[in-house]
Amino acid sequence: MPKAKAGKGTPRPASGPVTLLVGTRKGAFFIRSDRARRSWTLAGPHFLGNIVNHLVLDPRDGRTLLCAVRAGHLGPTVFRSADFGRTWKEAQRPPAFPKAAPGEKGLAVEHVFWLTPGHASQPGAWYAGVSPPGLFRSEDGGVTWEGVVGFNANPMRSPWIGGEQEQGPPGGATLHSINVDPRDPRHLYIGISAGGAFESSNRGETWRPLNQGVAADFLPVKDPEYGHDVHCMRLHPLAPDRLYQQNHCGMYRIDRPVERWERIGNAMPKAIGDIGFPIVLHPRDPDTLWV
Repeated sequence: MPKAKAGKGTPRPASGPVTLLVGTRKGAFFIRSDRARRSWTLAGPHFLGNIVNHLVLDPRDGRTLLCAVRAGHLGPTVFRSADFGRTWKEAQRPPAFPKAAPGEKGLAVEHVFWLTPGHASQPGAWYAGVSPPGLFRSEDGGVTWEGVVGFNANPMRSPWIGGEQEQGPPGGATLHSINVDPRDPRHLYIGISAGGAFESSNRGETWRPLNQGVAADFLPVKDPEYGHDVHCMRLHPLAPDRLYQQNHCGMYRIDRPVERWERIGNAMPKAIGDIGFPIVLHPRDPDTLWV
């Protein structure tokens, strides 16, 4: 794939009203600004008393919202709004692993953790990451979901995530940070805590680890192929070969087709260190981010 270059120059400041979508353990909230972004109003909660892991606006139409909810009665599910949160409908078939054969132990979704809109050329496509680590895709705007067999049934899935035993972050190991290359809907990146970063070039049919250069101080093997603890990984839409990663063992950047991550966290103030969780990318400058 041709390498995209980061933008140059100072980006213009944004203007106009903005809405922040906030997910909490007690529901979802909308925080809206005025045009000057000096006055803010709070709306909500939606899904009062339920855990909201992720709330995402579909940039392809600017009004559809998907919400990953861990409801006390319904369990892990996805809700959809076609009117920017005024009304909600639960998915008819939320993400779920196949039932196990008699006498075998199967997987059960503990929570839906991550939601990502599909490629701009595929208006009904969405991806979801769940715990235990699994990847799901919807073709109808989040109404029904099917597992991505190339990952969920991959014979390397269990070794990649260290087995099915309780491990990883609180609540269990989780697949998250689903990134779709804006140039190619088949090209995907995912992050797993714990497991590492992985890449697919065929819409999830096959996967390969992408972890060279990333420390894994908690593992006995130096520079392992997989088993890393990715906290968050972001692809910049204006420079799709540029990815940033927050990890249990540092902050990193990679510019594809390079295969090795660079630990940019070494430039962080020593009193703060370079282990964190969120990443926010500047929407108009691939060289600027907040951690």
